[in-house]
Amino acid sequence: MNKQEFKAKAKKSIDDLFSKIDALEEKRRELNSEFNREYEKELKKLKEKKLDLQSKYDDLENASEDKWDDVKISFSKASESFKKGFLDLLSIFK
Repeated sequence: MNKQEFKAKAKKSIDDLFSKIDALEEKRRELNSEFNREYEKELKKLKEKKLDLQSKYDDLENASEDKWDDVKISFSKASESFKKGFLDLLSIFK
């Protein structure tokens, strides 16, 4: 996968994930107080991971050729961490 394809895939991925966070925030209103506390805790962690992922994406957008591989790996790790956090948040609803 070339640099432009990876950037486009990364952008679509974070847009989709961030959209899912917005949907979960809406769903939070349906939870009782015990679940709401746990949800807030996990949501806070996820938002921190979101900021990290956005930062890594910005680095990806501006990476020079000599830094591309390092930045790509860093973004991929942040993306996986975000996805795990998202799944942790979803587990509250089960």
